[in-house]
Amino acid sequence: MRTEEAFLKLESSPTGLSNEEAKKRLVRYGPNQLEEKNRVTPLKVLIRQLANVIVWVLAAAAIIALLAHEIINFWAIIGIILFVIIMGFLQEYRAEKAMEALKKFVQPVTRVRRDGTLKEITSRDVVPGDILVLESGDMIPADALVIEMVGLRIEEAALTGESVPVNKEMDDMIFAGTQIVHGKCNALVISTGMKTKLGEIAGLVQQEEEATPLQEKITKLARTLAAIALIASLVTLITGLFKGAPVAEMLLIAIALAVAAVPEGLPLTMTITLANGMRHMAQHNAIVRKMLGVETLGSTTVICTDKTGTLTRNEMTVRKIVLPGRELDVTGMGYGPIGELLIDGTPVEIENNKGLEMLLRAAALCNNAALEESNNEWKGIGDPTEIALLVAAAKAGIWKQKLDDELPRLQEVIFTSERKMMSTLHDMEEQEVAFTKGALEMVLERCTRIYDPSGVRPLTEEDRAEMLKKNYELAQKTYRVLALAYRPMTGTGEELEKDMTFLGLVAMLDPPREEAKEAIETCHRAGIKVVMITGDNQETAKAIAIDIGLSDGIVHLDGITDEKVKRILEDGAITGNELDELNEEEFSSVVEKVNIYARARPEQKLRIVKALQNKGHVVAMTGDGVNDAPALRKADIGISMGIKGTDVSREASVMVLQDDNFATIVEAVKMGRSIYSNIEKFTTYLVSRNFTEMILILITIALLGFEYIPLLALQILFINMFSEVVPAISLGMDPVREGIMRIKPRDPKEEILNRRNLTLVISIAFVMSIISFLVFLVADPFTDIQRARTLTFVTKISMALFVPASFRSLDESVIKIGLFSNRSMLIGMVVTSLLIVGVVYIPLFQLVFELTPLTAIDWVLPLGAAFLTLLIVEGIKFVVRTERKRANVRNN
Repeated sequence: MRTEEAFLKLESSPTGLSNEEAKKRLVRYGPNQLEEKNRVTPLKVLIRQLANVIVWVLAAAAIIALLAHEIINFWAIIGIILFVIIMGFLQEYRAEKAMEALKKFVQPVTRVRRDGTLKEITSRDVVPGDILVLESGDMIPADALVIEMVGLRIEEAALTGESVPVNKEMDDMIFAGTQIVHGKCNALVISTGMKTKLGEIAGLVQQEEEATPLQEKITKLARTLAAIALIASLVTLITGLFKGAPVAEMLLIAIALAVAAVPEGLPLTMTITLANGMRHMAQHNAIVRKMLGVETLGSTTVICTDKTGTLTRNEMTVRKIVLPGRELDVTGMGYGPIGELLIDGTPVEIENNKGLEMLLRAAALCNNAALEESNNEWKGIGDPTEIALLVAAAKAGIWKQKLDDELPRLQEVIFTSERKMMSTLHDMEEQEVAFTKGALEMVLERCTRIYDPSGVRPLTEEDRAEMLKKNYELAQKTYRVLALAYRPMTGTGEELEKDMTFLGLVAMLDPPREEAKEAIETCHRAGIKVVMITGDNQETAKAIAIDIGLSDGIVHLDGITDEKVKRILEDGAITGNELDELNEEEFSSVVEKVNIYARARPEQKLRIVKALQNKGHVVAMTGDGVNDAPALRKADIGISMGIKGTDVSREASVMVLQDDNFATIVEAVKMGRSIYSNIEKFTTYLVSRNFTEMILILITIALLGFEYIPLLALQILFINMFSEVVPAISLGMDPVREGIMRIKPRDPKEEILNRRNLTLVISIAFVMSIISFLVFLVADPFTDIQRARTLTFVTKISMALFVPASFRSLDESVIKIGLFSNRSMLIGMVVTSLLIVGVVYIPLFQLVFELTPLTAIDWVLPLGAAFLTLLIVEGIKFVVRTERKRANVRNN
């Protein structure tokens, strides 16, 4: 579309819209922001809580209680249901609000021309027909048509993945989410919001959520327990009615069994455990958008990560300077002007190196970037390559702002992809001087002199050969190399880029994050494969991967017989074009061997993620650009960047790194593993406790008859929700175990109640039920049923004082784990003790729960039985641990 046509179609002009017209268009087109198709509302969060299977089982129990005219039981169960729903709602909605706060972390503004004057407005208020006034460093808020420009280059990496800035001309389109790195422009807004290219991609990634592995496991466990509860209740009810037992009495027994078999505290404990994990991760700069995603990160087997800005700083840094006859190292990383220029390890005195000083002056003056400090943090504005040159000059005490004042710019010959050079002309009091930077081949052929340690002399063929050789060597090491030259002008109207004096080469690269190497080492120790998927070239990707320890640069070809596949893999990485050559079967055979993908396109990232998932992996994907969003959505865990990331990538992710630090993932993985371990602990504990009650009731009915129920429904409910939930919550908040990042990822298909855990559940449940039954018998229910129930009730609660300590590790002994490192458990023991005393001795609770006060000597039986249970549980763990070790020895 040409400018004239666009103005006519949008009814706009170079002076911009009027304020009144802009307001009307804002109503017509809506705000310039991405819409959330699946936006989480309070109602949706509430519905998720109501859909919980265990909540519905409890609701059924409440209805039965109502039909049996057990009003106290009915309202008690209703109270528990409301408590679980409200707690789940508050925790999950709070997490969504935290994500909304992150989105508002920075309110972007932009400049527009309205009513002929320049105004600054929030980007969400931009409308079609507005005239954007943009310059170097600005983010483009909407899709727009260039109507005026000077030396315009735009970094479209966030949209296309291409790290090299793109040149733009008149009547070219510029796109929302990209950034101007050179020059300036005025542009006519064509599309806003979801109508932009950014919005189209956002629409593609906003789809229905898939269940996480933990969701599937919890749902399966809840359905299994509900089925067991229903079957046990129905069998007991039918048997009792068949034997002529009263209907009301049998309904009460059915309620007791239903309540006994279902761990009512499971959803609440799960919610609190995950919410606690989310808070912990937020304190370490990671915001989790979906609560159940916390655990999935802990089960990750592969992390697919972009290179630029994730493994690297996305801050180009000068590392070497090559002068005729000399080579300097430049220390320091990033945009902070902190570092030194060294020759053979010795700092250089800039005053005694006129050639170096001239090169750095050329680097600072032939430059359109800016370097500024704000709140003790250095920020570069403009092209990353030019920022790197400014930082290198500043390390030697040469500052662009001061030079611009002393040597004002008179003219600029902009960089183009054809010329591969840029030149500027400056006033130096006595004469004008031109400075040039660009590709070595282009600069060198326009030079006739060279500045060496002795001064300026004619450029020889040997000089040319030496510089070309150095350029090749640096390029092979993935440096980006620029040549610099200058020319004193002797008259007016002379060509700037002719008969120049060659100054030297500057070699730069985007340095790895300092934390990335350690983070990747931790991932490798934890058995997590790290895969780099980047749009950069193969050599750069390999060099960075080797530098940070991600790869040794070799793909091991064991078991691969296909010659085409061998040829593709022999370079140690796969390029996007090579990936296209592989069919699905070929790619599936090698996907687990490759950890470097270069020149990859967004759709190929999706293909890689899918292939890994088809191999049974739990895949995490990190990224910050729009091009990462589809893969972020498809991955089991999408991890986006909070600072440099786009709105689209953040919306597609499950977790957002507020500090854009790859090392933060290590803490998230550690916490995720700890959370899953804690989930195993409290689930095993709760289910074993609930099966204890069911087995206890069934044993008693079988041996003593229906009239001697050891626990009433409301007593069971109290035990489940308070004396069991408090210890379960403390298990859910158990501190991270040392060495948790030295074990391999578990099988993603493994159930929470795996073979070990199920063995513990069944064994411990039978032990606790038999001990409880023996206490019931010793208390003589035939003489005083209420006293016998009270002692059984107190025994069950007393077990919550001792047994949870054994569940802090399902492998190691309680002595090795320790008794005092979990403060929550110690607090829980105090709370449980107070609960026992309060329920047994407060008259109101005695009436509600049908209990009898106990004498001091009465306490010996339940407390002794509870401590004996702890010792037996430790014995069971020892047997299971020993058998697992023997099995591992046999398997190896």
